[in-house]
Amino acid sequence: MIVRRFLDEDDELARHLVRQLNTPLDWPEDEGLNTGQVAKIASAAACDVAYNQASNGHLADLFTVLPLPGTPEGDKFWRSLGEAGGDAALYIDPGNAGGPFFDRLVDSNEAGIADRVLSFLGDLDDRQRDAVAEVIGDVLAQERFAGSSRYLGRLWLRDAETTAWYVLLASRKAHETEDDHKRFFEAWGNACVSYAGFRPP
Repeated sequence: MIVRRFLDEDDELARHLVRQLNTPLDWPEDEGLNTGQVAKIASAAACDVAYNQASNGHLADLFTVLPLPGTPEGDKFWRSLGEAGGDAALYIDPGNAGGPFFDRLVDSNEAGIADRVLSFLGDLDDRQRDAVAEVIGDVLAQERFAGSSRYLGRLWLRDAETTAWYVLLASRKAHETEDDHKRFFEAWGNACVSYAGFRPP
């Protein structure tokens, strides 16, 4: 899934390009790009963590391997998932998480689905998590992925959890300013002096 990205002057990536590469947003205007400049821009984009499109798109991709809502297979799957996950499954149930939530994800509102995924997984007890892994794994095993159903289901849950965390963490960074960055580096730079004589009890 491709999530389109537009730069504006408040964007973390835009600030990075301007600060690190000394490039205005409308650069290079009438001039062409050379290979080195393209490589630097690609590198900056790959390191972009403000909205973290890669994680955002990957989170959506994880849902694409599950049966589609509104189909016979999907209705059976989501009903089974609800039985396995109990009330926690309501966070990602298509009736609650469908409609605008994935649309907003495509429009760069990443936190909505990620929030729901983490709430879902955080509310599962160990027994429910195992049961949910079995339901998801059974579907993935039919897709000819290698591994047992239980293992595949656990992989899906682990991947979804980590990816959702990346998205939320990156969304937080979108609100950080240059002053926030300076305070961070100053605090850690001064820490070696402040904590030099510190010894744990």
